[in-house]
Amino acid sequence: MTQSNAASAEAYYKAMNDKDVSAMARRLHPDVRLITPMEDLTGKDAVLEAAKKLLSFIQSVEVQAKFESENQAMLAYNMHFAGPVGLCRAAALITFKDGLIVRNELFFDASPFKQN
Repeated sequence: MTQSNAASAEAYYKAMNDKDVSAMARRLHPDVRLITPMEDLTGKDAVLEAAKKLLSFIQSVEVQAKFESENQAMLAYNMHFAGPVGLCRAAALITFKDGLIVRNELFFDASPFKQN
């Protein structure tokens, strides 16, 4: 039995919480595209490099809700950061191809992350 897309998406964010880059990599399609309010990246290496930078600032990731329909899943989650950022509430619309994340579009308020 294959894992549902929502469960796979949640497992990706659990790997992020655990700071397990290799587990994150196993869930990504080689041609994955990451779209955020701050950047648009294509390719597994580029997405993992961005994730590695982010992981050094994350204290925890908590999935609050998950939904799925056909080849997509949507997660609502909280990311906790130290310092002035604190709590970041976010959502991700994740598209799957061949059981792997091929597109991850993030929705969050980017203003706490922008440098003056």
